[in-house]
Amino acid sequence: MRKVPMAGFVTAAAILLADQGSKWAVTRGLGIDTLGDAREIVSFFDLRFVPNYGISLGLLTADTNAARWLLVAMTGAIAVGVAIWMKREPRRGDQIALGLILGGAIGNIADRARVGHVVDFADLHIGAWRPFLVFNVADAAITIGVLVLLVRAFLVRDKPGAAPVENSNA
Repeated sequence: MRKVPMAGFVTAAAILLADQGSKWAVTRGLGIDTLGDAREIVSFFDLRFVPNYGISLGLLTADTNAARWLLVAMTGAIAVGVAIWMKREPRRGDQIALGLILGGAIGNIADRARVGHVVDFADLHIGAWRPFLVFNVADAAITIGVLVLLVRAFLVRDKPGAAPVENSNA
């Protein structure tokens, strides 16, 4: 019987808490909760409220209540798929990367279900040039998790003839 990938699920829980906590701190604690609200933190980073009604890069915008719940269902199904993959994944590093993705996905799903949109607030920029979209902790975790999986898939190879790494969660 396979052990539960605790590292992945602990990572997912930590990301979910960090994501929801940071969104609460920005919108409730600092009152940055209306489109156009912003506060400069340092010269290259602002806290800026942006409601995101779609997914990455503004794709699949949910402009009706039905579309919103369809997007919740679709992203929920993807999150379930990631959780199943994580449960079956024998490599601890990949479990953690999948945990980043799962925690971020659940954080954004929670926003969409609770308030109808994802709360984005992190605005990295160089002067007036904004090379990134406004994002949040969940978005960053998903991006990092996907990048780790891609790097490991393309650059890290198991030694030929080596037995697969077993799950060594504590």
